[in-house]
Amino acid sequence: MAAPVPLRAMLSVHRRGAGDPAYRVAPDGSVWRAVHTPDGPGTVTLAQASGGTVTARAWGAGAAWLIQHAPDLVGEFDDPSELVVHDDAVARLVARVPHLRLGRTDRVWEALVAAVMEQKVVGTEAYRAWRYLLTRYGDRAPGPVPGDMRVPPPQARWREITEADWHRSGLEAVRARTIRAAATVDVENRADRLTRLRGVGPWTAAHTRIRALGDPDAVPIGDYHTPAVVGTAMIGRAVDDDGMLELLEPYAGQRYRVIRLCELGGGMPERRGPRMSVRDYRDF
Repeated sequence: MAAPVPLRAMLSVHRRGAGDPAYRVAPDGSVWRAVHTPDGPGTVTLAQASGGTVTARAWGAGAAWLIQHAPDLVGEFDDPSELVVHDDAVARLVARVPHLRLGRTDRVWEALVAAVMEQKVVGTEAYRAWRYLLTRYGDRAPGPVPGDMRVPPPQARWREITEADWHRSGLEAVRARTIRAAATVDVENRADRLTRLRGVGPWTAAHTRIRALGDPDAVPIGDYHTPAVVGTAMIGRAVDDDGMLELLEPYAGQRYRVIRLCELGGGMPERRGPRMSVRDYRDF
């Protein structure tokens, strides 16, 4: 497999904070992911050579599945040429991040749970809940993993999480109820109908499709940071959702690819005003 974009940058969308127990970057630069596949738990590691070639190894019951889907994870079959450049700003971004490929995990449930946790909160709060629940309910990742890695629990096990552990994770009742209700539905085959689930809106569905399906047109409307990132990269100033949609309109069908270019090649906008606070429901 070949991945023109640096591997760590490509796969970083699947990382839930620096302490994500299902994702590690080893000292040699290889990326490790623990995944609950249709065949059971597994661990995959991907390493990139200087020429861009990516090699994959896997362990556990899900090893064969992970190797089979490794090309999808690094965007082997994604076609960056489908992006037709219409303005100088995007042309500059393409030059900075050439041949950007969008990978996919093909694990809708895993992406959906993480997206629900991240609804309307700062990343720190969502990552804390993810870390706690995986450590408590996830299996140990198979293979010679770097550190204590955990496989995200299978869908059915999320229904077994106790009220006490939902509370200890820091998730409030609304997001916990959304996850428990969704755990009764076969979401793997319904990625195009996620917004029919109670508590799952366009933002959550978009982030799920980005991670699980590599959807090149998914736009997370209502995101706290994305409009500012896109506006700053394309016109030099932050915009709101409507402004972002206007800037992305010429790229219909490839809007998320442009968003990802902005994230990787546009730099972060200057922070102004108060930051969102980290809430903690564990003391309530």
